[in-house]
Amino acid sequence: MINKNSPIPIYYQLEQEIRRMIEKELSPGDMLPSERDFSEKYDISRMTVRQAIANLVKEGLIYRQKGRGTFVAERKFEQDLSGLSSFSEDMKKRGLTPSNKLISFKTITGDPSLSSKLKIDLESEIYKIKRIRLANDEPVALETIYTPKAIVGQIEAQDITTSFYDYIEKKLNLKIAYGTQTIEASLARGDEIDYLNIKKGKPVLVMRRISFLHDEQETPIEYVKSAYRSDKYKFIIQMKRD
Repeated sequence: MINKNSPIPIYYQLEQEIRRMIEKELSPGDMLPSERDFSEKYDISRMTVRQAIANLVKEGLIYRQKGRGTFVAERKFEQDLSGLSSFSEDMKKRGLTPSNKLISFKTITGDPSLSSKLKIDLESEIYKIKRIRLANDEPVALETIYTPKAIVGQIEAQDITTSFYDYIEKKLNLKIAYGTQTIEASLARGDEIDYLNIKKGKPVLVMRRISFLHDEQETPIEYVKSAYRSDKYKFIIQMKRD
């Protein structure tokens, strides 16, 4: 498995071998062989083994427990950014059960920033829906949706127990055309700590998205801010060179 005559660094070859083990042979929580075991099996230095393991720890694929060993980490949920899909749709594609826990549900007015994003008058009512997104009952993201009441009409709490996109497209018969989205790293604080069961200062991925309807005006239908647990979630995108 390790070719010492290859121009590829030995530590990187070992990284790839450990990745293969995680993918094919091991499950989250399983213990990896020790540094000594890897060193003896492949006749390489422990320093080389240590470098490979350290790189995988940084990547979040494995983790160390002092005095116990190195273990396979829980696999992160992946969201493909090549298309516009809801959290519920993403989880179902992975064979997981999505659910929501509603935190607050109210109407607000008078926010210049939100009114500008949604292209509505300052006095127009906006639904503010705050909820926890769960996968197999495990909290993954804290989400706040802002949507114009004039477009979506009267909404009840039970209407948003599942996918908000389902409600828009199946209940209101509106079609979502596209969205613009930004993602940035941040440190957990406030509600993110409480509702996502993470410690203060832990990294989160903050996603902000505006979705637009398929109409002549390209009407904004929602502005969403979501904080994802970085230990549970990652975003991927395929890019083509013209």
